[in-house]
Amino acid sequence: MTEARRGDWVELMKLVVITATGDRPGRGHEDVASTALGAGCRAIQIRDKEMPDRDFVELSRRIRAECERAGALLFINDRVDVAAAAGCDGVHLGVSDLEVADARGILGPEAIIGYSPEGIEDARAAVEAGADYLGIGPVYETPSKDDAGEPIGLEGLSVFCHEVAVPVVAIGGITAENAGRALAAGAVGVAVMSAITSAPDVAEAAGRILEKID
Repeated sequence: MTEARRGDWVELMKLVVITATGDRPGRGHEDVASTALGAGCRAIQIRDKEMPDRDFVELSRRIRAECERAGALLFINDRVDVAAAAGCDGVHLGVSDLEVADARGILGPEAIIGYSPEGIEDARAAVEAGADYLGIGPVYETPSKDDAGEPIGLEGLSVFCHEVAVPVVAIGGITAENAGRALAAGAVGVAVMSAITSAPDVAEAAGRILEKID
């Protein structure tokens, strides 16, 4: 893993771009990551459910190098082993992934571990186990995750923001039009996939969200 956690990591997570191949031919993880970094994004999360392990590690190492040049963070979705092998800044876990405490044991104290809980008690337990931040949503309806559940809305997001002792990143249906509302509800940042990866112009889409956030 990374040798030391950056002191400004929370600030860097105002926009987390989740890479995916999307529905546009020829647009892969590296294309999305590189373009988003160029537009000013400073946190990338790689999400891939099908890539072979060796390919995933090599891809992550290449994107990590780009993130380092840009002064950005790199997270891996779900895969603690890939995050460890590629030396990434952290990992983002869900309820069916490795336990937060086990991930911490593997990745060490400097890793940034995020978690998407199912309910407030699950959130509190994750924080107690060592989660550094929570990914809360879906705030709005989202086309990118079939099992995301019913939207919790801004009110639901606000509950988590005020009930847990770690930063909250809002996720699910986030666009340039509503990103600012998520921050007003208490989130430190937003995580975005389809609104950027499936946009006609990735740089423009990322730039518009950053502009609204700033």
